[in-house]
Amino acid sequence: VQLQASGGGLVQAGGSLRLSCAASGRTFSNYAMSWFRQAPGKEREFVAAISWSGGSTFYTDSVTGRFSISRDNAKNTVWLQMNSLKPEDTAVYYCAACAVVAVCKNLSGIGYWGKGTLVTVSS
Repeated sequence: VQLQASGGGLVQAGGSLRLSCAASGRTFSNYAMSWFRQAPGKEREFVAAISWSGGSTFYTDSVTGRFSISRDNAKNTVWLQMNSLKPEDTAVYYCAACAVVAVCKNLSGIGYWGKGTLVTVSS
C-alpha cells in the first residue's frame, strides 16, 4: 500500500493542525494505521494508532487528550487532529500501515511507511 501524508506546516503554540494520510494500492480497510514522529536528533516514536474498523484507538501519553486519530475506509484516508500544540510536538510526522493494531505501536510492526510531513510549532 502506498501512503501519502500531508497537512503539516508552521503553527504557534496552542494552535491546531490536521494531518491527512491518503492510501492507495491495496485494500485500505485491511490495515490498522498509525502515526509516528521524528524530531531532529531523536528516534522515531509512536504517536497514535487506530484499528482497521476505527473502533480502537491508542495514543502515546504525551499526546493523550490533545490528539485524535480517525479514519474513513470509504475515502482510504486516516487523519491526525492535533490540538493544543506545543513546541515539543515539532517533528516530521509519518503515517504507517500495519497488519493489526496491537503491533502498530512498534517500528518493527510497521509494514508500510509514507513520506513524512513536517510540523513546526513555534513558541
